[in-house]
Amino acid sequence: MARTLAMFTDTSLCIGCRACEVACKQWNQLEAETPHWTGSYQTSPHFTDKTWRHVKFIEKKDERNEPKWLLMSDVCKHCNQAGCLEACPTGAIYRTPFGTVDISQDICNGCRYCVSACPFGVVAFNHGTGRVNKCTFCVDRTSEGMKTACAKTCPTDSIEFGYRDELAAKAKKRLAELHAKGVKEAILYGEDENGPLGGLNAFFLLLDKPEVYGLPAEPTLPQKPIVKDAGLSAGAAILVGLGAIVAFRERGGGDRGGEE
Repeated sequence: MARTLAMFTDTSLCIGCRACEVACKQWNQLEAETPHWTGSYQTSPHFTDKTWRHVKFIEKKDERNEPKWLLMSDVCKHCNQAGCLEACPTGAIYRTPFGTVDISQDICNGCRYCVSACPFGVVAFNHGTGRVNKCTFCVDRTSEGMKTACAKTCPTDSIEFGYRDELAAKAKKRLAELHAKGVKEAILYGEDENGPLGGLNAFFLLLDKPEVYGLPAEPTLPQKPIVKDAGLSAGAAILVGLGAIVAFRERGGGDRGGEE
């Protein structure tokens, strides 16, 4: 298997220009959308079937009660443990040789199990095609050794694309630099392969807690509590078995009584 490809987004360098959004739409031939009022400078509140790269504008107060902007260009995480892939009943969602997660439009039946299985709300249903869509890491570019359209167009190098191990090392170095400069609130999100979902193949340097950016602090797959369910199933099986025994004895007793 080829080395895992990944994307590192350093939000401390993001200027909110939305060049990545435009490049994503242009390269993937996604239709324009009417902007929605979000109470901020965001053009939409979340990902859609036509917005695969989503720039977030978060306004808050700093420690001196002064206005502060947090900017983040968000994207599909291409999780190492992908809820969408595990939930797909048709095999339409698959992992590429580069470790990324893609959707075969020819196989997708539009059941939308993957939409509810994604802990980041990335996968969106396309009412026009009856199928689901999300970022593909520009598979038609990256499979030929090129960068994703968003990474290529980012004017501040906030978005970087390459091999995961190299980007993870770079992310850790950048984090150490910011901490040394006194930016103690800076954290890495999704970089740790021993962390939630086995690490993310699109990971981020954040300047606040994940929840502030609308990200789950501990993303999990929407799986059933297996141990609990197993216990309930075992209990149910015991009750059914006892019921069968009682019924058998009662029936057997009745038959014997008739013979006597």
